[in-house]
Amino acid sequence: MNTYSKTITAAVTAFTLLLSSCNDILDTKPYQQLPAASAITDATSANAALLGAYSNVQNYYSLNYPTLGFLPADNVRFNGTLNQFLQTDQNALTPDNVIITGTWTTIYQAINSANTIIDVVPGLTDPVLTASEKNKITGEAYFIRALGYFDLGRGWGGVPLVLKPTKTISDAQGIRRSSLPQTYDQVLADLTKAEELLPEAATRNRAVKKTAQALRARLHLYREQWVDAEAFASTVIGNSSYALVTPYKAFFTAPFLTNESVFELTFSNADPNTIWNNWYPSALGGQYNFQPTTDFIATLNARGGNRSSLLASVTTGSTTSIYGNLYNRSGLRDDPAYILRIAELYLIRAEARAQQDKLDGADGALADLNAVRQRAGLANSTAATKAEVLLAIEDERRLEFAFEAHRWFDLVRTKRAGDVLGVTDTRKWLFPIPLVDIGADPDLAGDQNPGY
Repeated sequence: MNTYSKTITAAVTAFTLLLSSCNDILDTKPYQQLPAASAITDATSANAALLGAYSNVQNYYSLNYPTLGFLPADNVRFNGTLNQFLQTDQNALTPDNVIITGTWTTIYQAINSANTIIDVVPGLTDPVLTASEKNKITGEAYFIRALGYFDLGRGWGGVPLVLKPTKTISDAQGIRRSSLPQTYDQVLADLTKAEELLPEAATRNRAVKKTAQALRARLHLYREQWVDAEAFASTVIGNSSYALVTPYKAFFTAPFLTNESVFELTFSNADPNTIWNNWYPSALGGQYNFQPTTDFIATLNARGGNRSSLLASVTTGSTTSIYGNLYNRSGLRDDPAYILRIAELYLIRAEARAQQDKLDGADGALADLNAVRQRAGLANSTAATKAEVLLAIEDERRLEFAFEAHRWFDLVRTKRAGDVLGVTDTRKWLFPIPLVDIGADPDLAGDQNPGY
């Protein structure tokens, strides 16, 4: 399947309950009450349920989650008056922020969709649904659940681990917050199961075995498990289906799904991604809510090589507006959401190797760092010591993933948000649990993150 949009209408029709209310951020129901699929009975409804789960991942990655990944950091500033964006930009989030509420809700919507598939599909007896097809569908659901809990964990810390379908409050009563290590343990368990069930394939907009292994590499990086991070990154890098594409802009210039992509979410004009509207100036039909910062523009132009293609400009009268160009399909509105790229696997392995004091040689951190730099048209790094190499990798990640969901989370996981951004109150390194869930769910009462 090349796009979700080809079958999304059928998925929504078949699973209205699954998808209803997912965008209603004023709904006072807690996450336990998010609607589940009414029935999965055969191959058709199982595949429709899976499309519904992917649709929910699309919902939170089309705007909200990337915004939480870049706007609190130093690459992007908010250019407007909307309070939800101002709070995010100023690291002054409140529990009633609609981006926080919408993201939390929709991630749990995706998790609940995955839970239903995991619970039901293995027991189906439809003769059309072969064992291998059941494994594939269930493996994709395990991956979606793993991605959801990983994204919750790095944003909110430990979260309630709901592992069964929930249709009413009573289905999930008594579930308290898990710790962050417990949350990441669940991500690992789900990825291990996904690896077991998913096929070896090069599909880039649906989870396959290498997709699960790539997310495992990222998970191990966040957990500072350097040996495992290196090993799983190497597994993906060593697969000939994935490669750095040149020039840099090739991966975000149609046609998409290039060898750069390990996992991206596909959109279409019928199933649009409208994030471009927040980046484009009004002269190009956008709202220009997000602007590259002056410091980022200068840094990218000085050190970014051909990644300068991330920036574009338009002049109206005497005013020139510089804007982010990663999402540039304003006509067709089919910009992908980039979740895992092979460049990230190179930089994960570089960081893991540097942390193990493996700096030089073919199997050293500098080799991986320089592979990414060479693709950007840059000379090899001059970093020599471990500290210099780690700082060079941090800088490379800032430029390579400038407008993707990385910069804020990178600085938090390395405990550098205070030094780089001046956010010295470490309580602000985690997002608040939505007020609506705290108020509606007695199991979350008293479990709000400190500082909120």
